[in-house]
Amino acid sequence: MSDDEEETEPAVSLGEGTPVEGAPLARVSSRLTWPKEKSEIDRLEGDSVIRTPDGPRELSDVLVDVDETYFERHQEFDGHVRDVIGTGPVQTTSE
Repeated sequence: MSDDEEETEPAVSLGEGTPVEGAPLARVSSRLTWPKEKSEIDRLEGDSVIRTPDGPRELSDVLVDVDETYFERHQEFDGHVRDVIGTGPVQTTSE
């Protein structure tokens, strides 16, 4: 495709636009600098609502169940949080 041609359709079908509550965990962790203590994450981002397979949850509520108190990298933090919230499809809201 040349620079002069414009795409008329997206390369991937995006669906009907069903809303999903909360932010992806990766978005929240990317706003922080690492390393970081759990208490500092709670202070800075604790009121952020994240997406989970069971529906949206405040990060503060999730951090209560995370045993680790210090994270060297965001990948370590994400792993511990995912151990608590699980992985899988995220619930969508019906209008």
